[in-house]
Amino acid sequence: MALKKDDIRLAAERLHQAEKTRRQIRQLSLEHPEITIEDAYGIQQAWIEIKLAEGRVVKGHKIGLTSKAMQSALGIDEPDSGVLLDDMFFTDGGLVPTGRFIATRVEAELAFVMKQQLRGPGCTMFDVLNATDFVVPALEILDTRIERVDPATKSTRKIFDTIADNAANAGIVLGGRPLRPLDADLRWIARFVTATANWKRPVLPRAFSIIPPPAWRGLPTRSRRTDWRSSPVKWCWPAPSSVRSRPAKATRFRPTMDSMGP
Repeated sequence: MALKKDDIRLAAERLHQAEKTRRQIRQLSLEHPEITIEDAYGIQQAWIEIKLAEGRVVKGHKIGLTSKAMQSALGIDEPDSGVLLDDMFFTDGGLVPTGRFIATRVEAELAFVMKQQLRGPGCTMFDVLNATDFVVPALEILDTRIERVDPATKSTRKIFDTIADNAANAGIVLGGRPLRPLDADLRWIARFVTATANWKRPVLPRAFSIIPPPAWRGLPTRSRRTDWRSSPVKWCWPAPSSVRSRPAKATRFRPTMDSMGP
């Protein structure tokens, strides 16, 4: 580790204060050019310990930067991770208090609900499948307590800043029908979840449920929204026998938040 323990503790306290006051701090990578990945995780852990001392409880973990393309762009060769605390979980169909965050963003993800702990090294895909109870669509709420762009140097945030900032964790909403890991092609469902959560709004809407399609091969020719005002988002999917040999382009019927009404 390049940073001293006092530097790590001070950085964690600054992040904690930034979250409480909703005032971002300068990039840690600019203040400590010698910072390492190990230092960044040390800052994250020190911040989590502050939260645990205040009564928070660890409920899960977030894994980010799973794409090889994103890893190559940031000069790393593995995903980053953060900690999910009990106060980060919001009820499906409930309200998300936007005033709690600084620079909110939302991404559609898949949440793995575990029935047993995973430990490494040597953890394989089969270990993950055996340890997973079920998978459910989720909305990941992101926030940053560190400036994305430095006003003076115009330098963008580095991977060290993201990791120290608890991997940009801020909240999560779980919704939809749980699936066993092998009940459906999770890659296909991930694309579906991303499409249904593709919107651009300055504030967060009500959390909504996503009901995944049944497990069958082939792409839907059309999807349509029903009963938006009286129930969570629902999608209708045709029977496998009605699927055309050449499905329509995905972009043609891609739903957006704007098309779903207020």
